[in-house]
Amino acid sequence: MTSNLKHKRVLGAVAALMFLASCGGGGDNRPLEELTAQQIFELGERQIESGNPDDAAFSFGEIERLYPYSEFAQRALIMQAFAYHRDKDYPNSRASAQRFLDFYPAEQDAPYAAYLLALSYYDQIEQIGRDQGLTFQALQSLRGVIENYPDSEYAAASMSKFDLAFDHLAAKEMEIGRYYLKRGHFAAAANRFRTVVEDFQTTSHTPEALHRLVETYLSLGLTQEAQSAGAILGYNYQSSEWYAASFALLTGRGLAAEAAGDNWLASIYRQVVRGEWL
Repeated sequence: MTSNLKHKRVLGAVAALMFLASCGGGGDNRPLEELTAQQIFELGERQIESGNPDDAAFSFGEIERLYPYSEFAQRALIMQAFAYHRDKDYPNSRASAQRFLDFYPAEQDAPYAAYLLALSYYDQIEQIGRDQGLTFQALQSLRGVIENYPDSEYAAASMSKFDLAFDHLAAKEMEIGRYYLKRGHFAAAANRFRTVVEDFQTTSHTPEALHRLVETYLSLGLTQEAQSAGAILGYNYQSSEWYAASFALLTGRGLAAEAAGDNWLASIYRQVVRGEWL
């Protein structure tokens, strides 16, 4: 085989690879300004499918710039929010979703835009140590989806995530309370556990919070408060490991798990268990 023939075959192979690559990336290498709104939209979709959400977000943004009054401009904006979220660029995803809600509040994709906005906060709060401001913003945004779009398919998902975010806040209070308790700062620890019992009583952390209150109040010498915490724990979570631990602590000091005195826990016990609201 002559070197000239080899050279031609190499060039042919390179050309074929370049053609396949161009097909995988959208099949049209013309500047976006030369494409129609539909062509750019389809390019953005292919970029998402091929794992390039950042490129897709740019392409969808160009539709808004080049064809602001086209039928694709509205669809491109919600897709841009989605692409940014897929790329974990949460601030830009939130900005695009909010723009959609500002421009198209009554359109059928509005619930999804609101949901994406909420996710831009929610998806950053997996770890307890993260900024709790994000959790509060996630709760507020998720509540907005639930209240404003109760019949949408995103309401149920928002309710589930709302409960998880709410639980996350309680977990943070528990983490701080345990930190204080371990170091002997009993009053500060009691304040954190009290917050969980009063403000996050529907979360999974309430049984432990009540037990920790038994611990901290006994350490502070507040036996009636400890007994009242044990009474509530026994009434609501008698089969839990936390009640068993509290029962052992109280009986070990000759105390019963019963509402005693005139403290905030005894008041809760009388109201909730006995129905004595006055």
